[in-house]
Amino acid sequence: MTTVQEFARPDSGLAAPAVFEPIRLEAGRADIVKLEKLIREGARAFNEDFDDDAHLDEVIPKPWGYEYRAFVDDYFDLWSLHIDGRHSTSVHVHPRKLTYLLCLGGTGVTTGLNREDVPVSEGTILRIAPGAFHGTRSTGDEPLELIEVEVPRNKFDLVRLQDDYNRAGTAYETSSLEEPQHPMRKVPAYPNTRMRAQTPDRRFRFELRTGMDIFYRPRAEDIFYIPLHIAGVVTSDVEILTGHPEDNRRPKTDQQYLSISKNF
Repeated sequence: MTTVQEFARPDSGLAAPAVFEPIRLEAGRADIVKLEKLIREGARAFNEDFDDDAHLDEVIPKPWGYEYRAFVDDYFDLWSLHIDGRHSTSVHVHPRKLTYLLCLGGTGVTTGLNREDVPVSEGTILRIAPGAFHGTRSTGDEPLELIEVEVPRNKFDLVRLQDDYNRAGTAYETSSLEEPQHPMRKVPAYPNTRMRAQTPDRRFRFELRTGMDIFYRPRAEDIFYIPLHIAGVVTSDVEILTGHPEDNRRPKTDQQYLSISKNF
């Protein structure tokens, strides 16, 4: 397992990784054997209908909390996960898509098959390869707040293995809750693109910014910058930058980023 050294964030007093490369969860032999067994038993990973699955633009209730889309286009799908204290997602797999988990706040652990728990706290970045089983548990009394970056987009690319709420083997949820205050809206300058302005609890906001703007106008409230470039889909490698003052990597000035910031 990758070792991540920690130090105190000068702006928040919380621990954050000193190494900004993601912790990697790769698919191994155990993942392949387990997925093959589930498929033989009838499990399926379905496909999202991009035009008709409108409920995915609403808040999706979960037994562990809730989740909702922050940004979507034809290739990128970014979700905000709110995991209540001491609750856990299922242990599941995405056979076809790459996933990144970015922690905005709270504490937890992410577990794969036959590997140690990976601690998750503010600033943690996990890269979960296609086919790697994983589950995340909130270990504190406060909610664990995550951003899930999924490429290529397909919310129904999901097979559940184990679950605390009797959902093993079930498909992705079909019910939703309307969220009228900060709904998904079209982005006029970008075809087939929708996003939210901020989270329903107003703790975090989402903005489209150019790499040039991020480079010349860094802000103390910025947490992550996610490049929305097709190269990340093609190469299955998205270089997610952080707003931490010791992250010396530079944004690409000709690329568009989704900026995630704290609302003070």
